[in-house]
Amino acid sequence: MQTFLASIEGRAFSIAQYATGNRDDALDIVQDAMMKLVQKYSAHPAEQWKPLFYSILQTRILDWHRRQSVRNRVRGWLHWDEDDEIEDPLSQFPAAPSSAPDVQVQDEQFMQKLNKELRALPLRQQQVFLLRVWEGLDIAETAAAMQCSESSVKTHYSRALEKLRGQLQAHN
Repeated sequence: MQTFLASIEGRAFSIAQYATGNRDDALDIVQDAMMKLVQKYSAHPAEQWKPLFYSILQTRILDWHRRQSVRNRVRGWLHWDEDDEIEDPLSQFPAAPSSAPDVQVQDEQFMQKLNKELRALPLRQQQVFLLRVWEGLDIAETAAAMQCSESSVKTHYSRALEKLRGQLQAHN
């Protein structure tokens, strides 16, 4: 179990950080999802852990969004605003040392644009895209993780790809 958790923690953190826009909240969500997996599902076969974990992670992300919605309504009533800086999770990846400076600049600009456009996607499209592309989950595994139908996964994935391609076509 420990090896499995170590292998997915970075990608799970990125998914949670995209969904929340906040490093601390993302860490809490991932830690909570990992604890839940260990407590409730460690006796399950190892091949079931990945879809179970992402299902738990998705539930925690949706719970976070629900709590934020309530908090935002309360803040609106109280006229209370917070200016939180959103840390870029892609900035943690080192640049390839062999790249020429102009290629590095283009790559960095593309990654910044991709990061911006991923954040702009609706939550369900964003999460389906990240689970399918980053995690390599198939349609059935993604549907199980997100607790929705396979046709819903296909629809969200298609819409996410369409939006991202449209926004990023200038970088081809």
